[in-house]
Amino acid sequence: MKTSVCNFLTSARLHRPLLGWSLLSLSLCLPGYAGKIYTFRDAEGHILVTNMVNQQELPQGTLFSRYRILEKVIYYKDSNIHPYHNWGRNEQALLPGFHANQNRYDAIIREYSQNDGVESGLVKAVIHTESGFNPQARSIPGAQGLMQLMPATARRYHVTNPYDPAENIRGGIEHLGYLLRHFHNLELALAAYNSGEKNVEKYGGIPPFSETQDYVRRVLSRYHHLYANGV
Repeated sequence: MKTSVCNFLTSARLHRPLLGWSLLSLSLCLPGYAGKIYTFRDAEGHILVTNMVNQQELPQGTLFSRYRILEKVIYYKDSNIHPYHNWGRNEQALLPGFHANQNRYDAIIREYSQNDGVESGLVKAVIHTESGFNPQARSIPGAQGLMQLMPATARRYHVTNPYDPAENIRGGIEHLGYLLRHFHNLELALAAYNSGEKNVEKYGGIPPFSETQDYVRRVLSRYHHLYANGV
């Protein structure tokens, strides 16, 4: 099922033999999406990732007509990326799939937030934005679980099973707490949580990445409007 969807198109090529995947072009509009993501390949080895296909389940648009070899189809449930402007003013900011688990992890959040001195409402806003309260969430780059820990981050905080809610929340809170202490600024800490602390340091502030800028606005909106009183 597609919900208010727009283009998510990426073209890449495999450079043989050692260089791996190299991004060649990107046309991206962040969608509120529940449905299929298709990976296609053309005869030269270029890769297309898209949610925009025709009735024959081939890529839409003449620009991408050469992509005919279907590599993979992934189904995504309700995404935490929304095309609307209500990011957290009221409960309508939650997609239907979010409601089932919205309060399920409050006790865990409270426990580890108190241990690390991080506000529980902020943690819940991060979880809302990162995974939509889905403990099995996994992003295309490989972030895992409720707080979307990358494997290196999980190892850093001794998280052995990132899909275990308690482990994931503990590791995510420890990382968020570290970033808050490191930057002494909430917006910069959130930007670093999304894009990495080195990028924040490199740009001397929130990096000029639309995804990161949007992420910071979403978390802050949900924190102030939905979870300001904590959990």
